Amino acid sequence: MIGRQKEIQILTKAYSSVKPELIALFGRRRVGKTYLIRQYFGNKIDFELTGLKDGNKQQQLRNFSYSLKEAIKADEVPPTPLDWLEAFHQLKLFLESRDDVHKRRVIFIDELPWIATGRSDFLTGFSYFWNSYASKANIVVVICGSATAWMTQKIINDKGGLHNRVTQQIHLQPFTLKETEAFLNEKNIFLDRYQIILLYMAMGGIPLYLEQIQEGQSAVQNIDQICFSHHGFLRNEFDNLYRALFSNADRFMLIVAVLSSSWKGMERSEIVQLTDIKDGGGLTAMLKDLEMSGFISSYVPFGKKKKNTLYRLIDCYSLFYMRFIQNIPKTETASYQTLSQTQTWKTWTGYAFENICFLHINNIKSSLGIAGVQTSQCAFLAKATDDYEGVQIDLLIDRSDNVINLCEIKFYNEEMIITKTDAENIRKKRSIFKFITKTKKQVFVTLITTFGIHQNKNTLGLLDNVLTADALFE
Repeated sequence: MIGRQKEIQILTKAYSSVKPELIALFGRRRVGKTYLIRQYFGNKIDFELTGLKDGNKQQQLRNFSYSLKEAIKADEVPPTPLDWLEAFHQLKLFLESRDDVHKRRVIFIDELPWIATGRSDFLTGFSYFWNSYASKANIVVVICGSATAWMTQKIINDKGGLHNRVTQQIHLQPFTLKETEAFLNEKNIFLDRYQIILLYMAMGGIPLYLEQIQEGQSAVQNIDQICFSHHGFLRNEFDNLYRALFSNADRFMLIVAVLSSSWKGMERSEIVQLTDIKDGGGLTAMLKDLEMSGFISSYVPFGKKKKNTLYRLIDCYSLFYMRFIQNIPKTETASYQTLSQTQTWKTWTGYAFENICFLHINNIKSSLGIAGVQTSQCAFLAKATDDYEGVQIDLLIDRSDNVINLCEIKFYNEEMIITKTDAENIRKKRSIFKFITKTKKQVFVTLITTFGIHQNKNTLGLLDNVLTADALFE
């Protein structure tokens, strides 16, 4: 299994424990939650139930009976329980009837939010099962869901029968660039890191998306086939993704669409104005859900207050879809190979590479030797006034050791050649930043670029650190 070492340690600890364990596993759709559990536990799973998307209570209960039939290895389907209380009583009787009473049991309930809808009474039945039986048994129960916010609110932070019952939590994240490289190598796909970054810009580190990549083709060729052909796996994934995760998905997609137009992020008031969604608890909940699910992030700009928080779309696929795929008519195709030769594409790759750097901020900190230093990071933007020119800084790392790194992020397909004008602009940014913020901290200028720089007279004394794309793979 590629990566997932921390998650495997948690599962191993839980399975080896002498106590009953309730594991809550969550993470966005397609990130590999089901694969992780099935690969790790294999035939140790005694009972597995997967929720039905848009299934009503009766259909979910019938699905439970079919799953129980598989577990019992019966010839006929057991009677459908009247409710979830009866369903979990049937599950309890099944487990108690097993020959080896001392064997560690494993129960896996997948896509839990699809089952536990408002009036289903599922959580009532599950609470009964855990509190009356599982909490005293030699058992591991894994409950899994793609709706991260729902899992957090309804299970982990539950104030009712499941209060403080979860013993382990796993928030499964997309692959990093390093894990993506290892995943592709495992498939005998050996691409250089520039090509891997191009792929990551379009689909991020989502394992099922990466599974579509074919050997012997460049990143552009693969993206062309996966995202732009009529039957490409990611051509219509956007709607499926958000509708599987959120009720009222159209409102979530509207927020995402608006945020995709601003790479530095938007304040809440701008989101309200552009979406016509009322400023209140509903918007707060949606922004929180999107952030917990890994689609957006929020940060307070340097020198600002919490009320100036900016929300930024960070999901690679969503950004790519909104920029290149959404406006293609369903009956038509587009050529990504042609798009990749345009200035629009070149500009977009610069922003997309900047986003990847934000997603791999821990790698950047490690390469700068500040992995153990407390930091905060953000973009920085100041509009021009009568006193100074406007300034935009791609990434600012504010450190507790009295230092600030001003990071310039540039995406090139070769070594960057810094011109006299480039050097003057970098020095001007540093000077204007210090003037505006009145910071007393040491300011270092850091350049992050794909293949490094070509040393010339313009680079002398200009940069304190230069990181290549390899730093993002460490």
